[in-house]
Amino acid sequence: MTILGDWGTTRLRLFRLRDGAIAERLDGPGIGQLAASPAETLAAALAPWRDAARDEGVLLCGMAGSRNGLVEVPYAPCPADADAWRARLATVTVDGIAVSVAPGLSGANFTGHADVMRGEETQIFGATAVDPSLARGRALVVLPGTHSKWAELIDGRVERFHTFPTGELFALLRDHSTLTRAGADTAGREQGFADGLARAGTGLIAGLFEARAAQLVEGRSHGWALGLLSGLLIGGEFAEAIALAGGAPSPIVLIGDPALSALYTQTAERFGLAVTHLDGDACAIAGLALLYQGPTR
Repeated sequence: MTILGDWGTTRLRLFRLRDGAIAERLDGPGIGQLAASPAETLAAALAPWRDAARDEGVLLCGMAGSRNGLVEVPYAPCPADADAWRARLATVTVDGIAVSVAPGLSGANFTGHADVMRGEETQIFGATAVDPSLARGRALVVLPGTHSKWAELIDGRVERFHTFPTGELFALLRDHSTLTRAGADTAGREQGFADGLARAGTGLIAGLFEARAAQLVEGRSHGWALGLLSGLLIGGEFAEAIALAGGAPSPIVLIGDPALSALYTQTAERFGLAVTHLDGDACAIAGLALLYQGPTR
């Protein structure tokens, strides 16, 4: 049995593998939701497996290696392959358990400025194991989320990547702005998203205010306004990413939540791009397995 885990900002996912497949699973709070120290939280989450964890050790990726995590693990600089990433593993002891913690990646983004990731690199390297064709030539891997990542792979190496805080912006506008507060009807979200996509790349900031104005003047619903914001933001992300990356190969590779990936698929089609999908959990486990198994050559 092997114990692996992905500790993100919003949740902790722990897996026990048998013969490469998930045999058991535990969940806990994310690094951004802790009521106790990271070490105390991890020990409590591992309590049902404590004896096995002390015997086998635990391997974690994600925010476990952040400044607010178990131990701050320096980023591996890009360009980076799986072996360069693995070389920066750190180990800390928690409740008598040896916990190995993966680093994130740092590097210049598509504009040449600083960027970082923690956790997504595990899915990216795992994707090259799930789909070996990604280890050859150029590929563009997209991981939708709070901080969406667009990573350019060259022969399986992360050459560069660019972060778009699309999900965070949507949440801020939804919860802390006046743009969606003119109504309560939740209908119309799909149409709003399509309308937002149709405006993608034609003026994001002014377009955002239409979410409020159209509710007041045209009788648009609250749901339509939310969809419009989402379409404008995700469409803007695609327009900017493709331009900054110097074009996108088709298909691009999407890794992530099915519901969010569906919106990104719709957006990719709007930009004339085909898409292939990989399961986020499968890629995370495959990436952690790369760390556990050792160098790839």
